[in-house]
Amino acid sequence: MTASRSSLRYRCQLRQPATERRAETHPLTWRLHDDNRLIGLDEYLDKDGYVAVREVLGKQSPDEVIEQVKEANVRGRGGAGFSAGMKWSLTMKGEGIPRGYLVCNADEMEPGTFKDRLLLEQQPHLLIEGMILGGYANNSRYGYIFLRGEYVEAARALSRALEEARAAGWLGNDIAGSGFDFDIALHTGAGRYICGEETALISSLEGSRANPRAKPPFPGQSGAWGKPTVVNNVETLCNVPAILRHGVEWYQGLSGGRSDDGGTKLYGVSGRVNTPGLWELPIGTTGQELIDLAGGIRDGKALKTWLPGGGSTGFLLPEHLELALDFDTVGQYGSRMGTGLLTVVTEEQSVVSLLRNLEQFFSRESCGWCTPCRDGLPWVVKILQSIERGEGEQGDIELLEDLAVKLGPGKTFCAHAPGAAMPLQSGLKHFRDEFERGISHRPRAAHEDPIPVGEV
Repeated sequence: MTASRSSLRYRCQLRQPATERRAETHPLTWRLHDDNRLIGLDEYLDKDGYVAVREVLGKQSPDEVIEQVKEANVRGRGGAGFSAGMKWSLTMKGEGIPRGYLVCNADEMEPGTFKDRLLLEQQPHLLIEGMILGGYANNSRYGYIFLRGEYVEAARALSRALEEARAAGWLGNDIAGSGFDFDIALHTGAGRYICGEETALISSLEGSRANPRAKPPFPGQSGAWGKPTVVNNVETLCNVPAILRHGVEWYQGLSGGRSDDGGTKLYGVSGRVNTPGLWELPIGTTGQELIDLAGGIRDGKALKTWLPGGGSTGFLLPEHLELALDFDTVGQYGSRMGTGLLTVVTEEQSVVSLLRNLEQFFSRESCGWCTPCRDGLPWVVKILQSIERGEGEQGDIELLEDLAVKLGPGKTFCAHAPGAAMPLQSGLKHFRDEFERGISHRPRAAHEDPIPVGEV
């Protein structure tokens, strides 16, 4: 594939020229080319690739590695924001405990999210190096990259990089003469959003239906094939080599005091902006800064609302654009930072239609394991379709509010339905008038009285 064709494959790409990216300030993207070329092993080695592996394996203890990642405050970049170092510290290790697995969640299916794809297609060796270091810290014998099946180009890049790393001795037995054995396999998924939930991913990896599992036990105690298993996102693992090379204080300093969270973040913007794409920026960057980098809103339209981090986050308003986009700050305003990729919604767009589209996706992607999610989400879609057509009935809005509560945290087996409920709840809160305009005022017949949610 030529560079010109590569740049046309998808509109959303890294928008920072190479002249603006340096190793000291852009640990995730400084090696990338403006023409989207794949970085092979030779070039990666020329740009300090696998140096962290040589410096850490056999020279630092796994506990020392974990402590550095914990102190750097690397929070899960897949959306949950849980401390990676804390997760690693909870992995069962010790005499009599079998060596387990490190699994990279590369099943990027969050609506409006495309950041991991950039790293997978253009810089796969960075992920491999991060996985080697993560495997060493967690006493893992084997690693798996669980890749979204539609990411065909990423699969090609990863397959080539794994072969290169194995042939050069960066994977396999006695890596870098350290005595540490570790290898990685690429596993392409069948295309299910539920595999973003770590235990459903593990079920699918084992060859079973992608249903979530009860916790405890957590994967760190009993995961894939009953062995200790750590699941981390692509971007999370890609941060590890630079932290172990340059230190905790350096990584913390990358945020420039904008946030208590450490490092940079691959932020992105999509929707009705002039230049959708990705930027590696200090964590804590504001939504307004990102929209400005994206060239502003298209056609001079006014901003109505925005999603801060994918389809399973709550709507925020224009007055929230100055908030620091980090995990704790956004959570204080009824949403989540999620994946950190903004979706811009302008004044002429219907929030009801947008929500109907999102909830159709979440309904289709439900694994069907628990009743509220399996039956509640299609019910939400049906009501939204009626309101969108102007055929909603009296009581429908209240019914949606009730369903959003009953699909929320603690009511379902995993976080799929609560994720779907968050944009619904915030949409009803901020844009109730749009829902009311879709309610027909014809009298309801006696036989059409709605069934209360609690009696289903």
